[in-house]
Amino acid sequence: MTTNLQEFLLNKGYTKVKLHLTKTNHFEIKASINGKKGLFILDTGASSSCVGFEAIETFNLNAEDSLIKAAGAGATDMETKMSKKNKVKIGKWSNNKVVLVLFNLSHVNTALINHNAKPVDGIIGADILKKGKGIIDYEKKYLYLKL
Repeated sequence: MTTNLQEFLLNKGYTKVKLHLTKTNHFEIKASINGKKGLFILDTGASSSCVGFEAIETFNLNAEDSLIKAAGAGATDMETKMSKKNKVKIGKWSNNKVVLVLFNLSHVNTALINHNAKPVDGIIGADILKKGKGIIDYEKKYLYLKL
């Protein structure tokens, strides 16, 4: 008897979350931060999960100054802030101790809008994927996270 990936992972205590492929060839994912829902890009190349400065109030984030400079998506040396101890929920998976990097996300959203894609609230990065032992099924467009 052959078991497919989905059955195998669900039997191992994973939960699955649908991914949506955008016109820019990024995966979008719905998640909530501190009880507020948002739309995020799933980015395995981003070391930290990030939220735009404009979403600080939306997600009830406690912003602290940070010495880290952000770089990526064609921009470098951007000022950042940090927010610790946030509750992130993706599907049935959640973690109460997520550190988020806050930075100006406008260049990302401008690029998305220019390609007829929806603007996002932030980026789910490798830090959350590691915490959730994430597995991406690119063919079926699902993210699996260990409960």
